[in-house]
Amino acid sequence: MSEPVVGARPSGTARGETAAEGRPRFEALALPWLGDVYRAAVRLTGRAQDAEDLVQDTYIKAFAAFSTLREPDRIRPWLLKILGRLALDRHRTPSREVTVGDLTELDRFSLYDLVWDEDPLPYSDDLHRDFLAQFPDEDVRRALLALPELYRVPLVLLYVEDLSYRELAEALGCPVGTVMSRLHRARKILERELWECARRRGFVRGEDS
Repeated sequence: MSEPVVGARPSGTARGETAAEGRPRFEALALPWLGDVYRAAVRLTGRAQDAEDLVQDTYIKAFAAFSTLREPDRIRPWLLKILGRLALDRHRTPSREVTVGDLTELDRFSLYDLVWDEDPLPYSDDLHRDFLAQFPDEDVRRALLALPELYRVPLVLLYVEDLSYRELAEALGCPVGTVMSRLHRARKILERELWECARRRGFVRGEDS
């Protein structure tokens, strides 16, 4: 992926720097994390072209806001927070986005109980974990990309990019409790998708078999 063109002028400058003076410092801090930001963008969008556009916008916005960065050693999570916010703001819809459905019904969904009842891995000591381990990366990726962005963004940034709940709340502009609620439902939707994938492949029987 080509490096983003950082052409915007910052709204302010750190330590009285001009934009020209601040740019080398920004690039020295931010560009080493370009690969991490791009990989996160691919997980969020599912398409290389969309990911490149998102990364470009992230670096332009980050450069414009560079004077607000108070902890230079925290620039990676700062960039990822900007990326997550932009991903949500774009409101892009995948070609096949999962229908969340009734939230009460979703909250009652329990992959653990379903797997326990079917017992597809009778010799497993950790049935839930071993069941999820049966899915190749592509199945997990497809299920992840089917999640609405409202749920996919925090899930990716928490489990893949290791942002904290507090950092997620800052990135998404909502209370920590809301972040936790979205993550809870994101896990439920993802597990429901993987359960349906297992049914289609005949790995489990399902309720109507």
